[in-house]
Amino acid sequence: MQGAIIMYNAKQLCEKITSLYPEIGSCGIDIDVLRDTSEDTWVVHLRKDSHSLKHFLEMKDANKCMDGKQCVALGLEISQLKTHIEGKQF
Repeated sequence: MQGAIIMYNAKQLCEKITSLYPEIGSCGIDIDVLRDTSEDTWVVHLRKDSHSLKHFLEMKDANKCMDGKQCVALGLEISQLKTHIEGKQF
């Protein structure tokens, strides 16, 4: 999908992600989304307390998110981050 025209921006993707996963917080505070044009991905930075996570969201997955479908890989990362914050990791 390299070089494809993207019909949404980082703010719109962030708002879609927070609408699918409201427990992660607010755009610009708990979550930032940036476009990595060299890798043709979106970089999603999640922060909660002293924990942080950087997730690379492939274009096809970002497109699914924007179509109103769940972002499966990102959802798994969010669950992992919540587990670490709650102290339930191994």
